[in-house]
Amino acid sequence: MDLTHHQKQFLKKGLTRLELDDDPFKQFELWFHQAEQENIIEPSAMSLATTDGIDVSIRTVLLKYFDHQGFVFFTNYGSTKAKQIAVNPQVALLFPWLTLERQIKITGRAEKVSTLESLKYFASRPKDSQLGAWASQQSSHVSSRQLLTSQFEAMKNKFKDGEVPLPDFWGGYRIVPKTIEFWQGRDNRLHDRFIYENIDGHWVISRLAP
Repeated sequence: MDLTHHQKQFLKKGLTRLELDDDPFKQFELWFHQAEQENIIEPSAMSLATTDGIDVSIRTVLLKYFDHQGFVFFTNYGSTKAKQIAVNPQVALLFPWLTLERQIKITGRAEKVSTLESLKYFASRPKDSQLGAWASQQSSHVSSRQLLTSQFEAMKNKFKDGEVPLPDFWGGYRIVPKTIEFWQGRDNRLHDRFIYENIDGHWVISRLAP
């Protein structure tokens, strides 16, 4: 299938240095709110790329919160992503808000959040989601869907009385950013790209060629 003629001009708006906040987290928050206002499906969905130096993996995870320390998501610590992070904590994130003709690209280091942070978030989840964390050995081979549902029912029965405890194999990661790039599509492929780079604890902003 030839897609060479499948092209689109990006004409919504441009991006100038004067529009950018000096704080990349405030700029991210602004763009995130604008994505919410556009009713983009799951604006918190982000592609997470990891590698152990041999194999490379990418998948979509959900951003659960962010602050000046970084961007946090939760997962099974036995998953492929967790195993690769254990070998190489350098990762990349991508928010593809194409409805707005925008992308945000982030590179940085993945660090486990505290058990207290994981517990706080886990306790806020619906009970069935808590049970799902116990029932699934993420990234392992499964013979059938029926086996998954059987494991889920077993966990439902096991924890039918009282609260569901935090699994010791489940928790959060914080991506501490080294770079944060804001990409705005423009016509003729002359896109506007600005990158924030953390240099000795200070954020330096520069324009990148498209």
